[in-house]
Amino acid sequence: MLRTLSIRDFVIVDSIELEFSAGFTVFTGETGAGKSILIDALTLALGGRGDASVVREGTAKADITADFAVSEQARAWLVAHAFAVEEDGALLRRVIDNAGRSKAYINGVAATAAQLRELGDLLVDIHGQHAHQSLMKTEAQRDLLDGQAGAAGEARAVALAYKAWRALARQLDEFETNAANVLYERERLEWQVNELEKLAVKPGEWTEVSNEQSRLSHAASLMAGAQEALAAISESEDHPILSQLSSLNQKLGKLADIDSGLQAIVDLIEPARIQLQEAVYALNDYLDRVDLDPERLRKVEARMDAIHSAARKFRVPEDELPAEHAKLAERLSQIADASDIEGLRKQEEKLKAGYLAEAQKLTATRTRAAQQLGEAVTRAMQELNMTGGRFEVALHAGEPAAYGLEQVEFLVAGHAGVAARPLAKVASGGELARISLAISVITSNATTVPTLIFDEVDSGIGGGVAEVVGRLLRRLGQERQVLCVTHLPQVASQAGQHFQVAKGMLDNGKTASRIDVLDSKSRVEEIARMLGGLEITATTRKHARELLAS
Repeated sequence: MLRTLSIRDFVIVDSIELEFSAGFTVFTGETGAGKSILIDALTLALGGRGDASVVREGTAKADITADFAVSEQARAWLVAHAFAVEEDGALLRRVIDNAGRSKAYINGVAATAAQLRELGDLLVDIHGQHAHQSLMKTEAQRDLLDGQAGAAGEARAVALAYKAWRALARQLDEFETNAANVLYERERLEWQVNELEKLAVKPGEWTEVSNEQSRLSHAASLMAGAQEALAAISESEDHPILSQLSSLNQKLGKLADIDSGLQAIVDLIEPARIQLQEAVYALNDYLDRVDLDPERLRKVEARMDAIHSAARKFRVPEDELPAEHAKLAERLSQIADASDIEGLRKQEEKLKAGYLAEAQKLTATRTRAAQQLGEAVTRAMQELNMTGGRFEVALHAGEPAAYGLEQVEFLVAGHAGVAARPLAKVASGGELARISLAISVITSNATTVPTLIFDEVDSGIGGGVAEVVGRLLRRLGQERQVLCVTHLPQVASQAGQHFQVAKGMLDNGKTASRIDVLDSKSRVEEIARMLGGLEITATTRKHARELLAS
């Protein structure tokens, strides 16, 4: 349920703070006063589209905040998306600056407009003033029936099954049409994959053989250099470095016994001697491992030539040959599967049967819901002064499609004794408005959304029918929170809470909307104004009091 709505600098609204109660609430006022702007502001807070044009002229940003008491379903959504639930509520906020940039928040935490919409769908259901126009469209009629039937999940399953079936059917058609090309492609891939399988290049092998080839090809130079270094350090007959360093260290050690000032120098030379000894050990170990192996070098170079030649043939770097092999093998597997035309046909038949099974379940659900919706709207039509009229939901069998096996069409007979015709061909605007309202009220009963908003859906209705509409909305308000923008006194008089929207002047001379909560006396004046226009008389006041008392 909507508890409060705060609007700042939105279109012609300066600053408004509204508190709402349960039951049936109406907004009334002169044409152009800004009644529907309230619905637009709430729609924005619920994730609707907005741009810089919604920011009041001369201000930096529009700021709308809506506070809702949440249902269990909405609470579960908040918890699942890591938005804290405080005081059993959800605080939705939307800010749009005069550059068109938008920010959204849920319970003080930054959110996306998509998240606002997702949560908003669990909190509010808005029936716009042009709802009867959207009902002319086949897609809207089908979606409305599926919503009434609770078949949204079934409809999604049908759409997914259809997509999978048609994708495979297209693949089958493509193969049958291009069988020769597919066969050529398969033979080419088989040859390429076979070539790479024979070569069997392992990941990282190119780097390994390159390093080995470099080492083997320079083996003689490496051995000569290592032997020369070993001789200079320890094996030369002409005073090797290690021998000289050891002798020098001994002499300085004896002199340090005489003058301790030399001990520091001895301490520096000794580590150098130890490091040279370690180098001797390492060089001997290296020479034991390095060997001239012409045969091994020939094999390594032959392997490198084979890898290099394959890389040139497949136009990839040498170290990417294993990845190229995997890619070509996968493509070959796909084509091999596709080349199995009988297997493809069986799979296509299986997917088609799966689609038909899902679609037939949806058809059965729609058939039950169509009868129930037709009967419910027909009953409502009798209340709305369309005695003898009836409403039907026709399901016309059609070709398999993503939405199922049938087209949904709303049919209406305005009075007894006439054939039902498509809703789009109903001549009377008043009849269309009444039927649209009846559908809106009935389908709203089928939802679990706690707040319902009707934005001038009673346009085109008047007289005694308007009073019936008011009673319908009041009855709906006993189960849900109902907010209604209306221009009909018969509807407004049925509300439990009444807001008046009017234009006023700010101190800076600019026009702005204001909203007042009406008490009993003020309601009489407003209903009288709606009955009689600008001139309010004792008669219109009397009639207003009678409406409010009824």
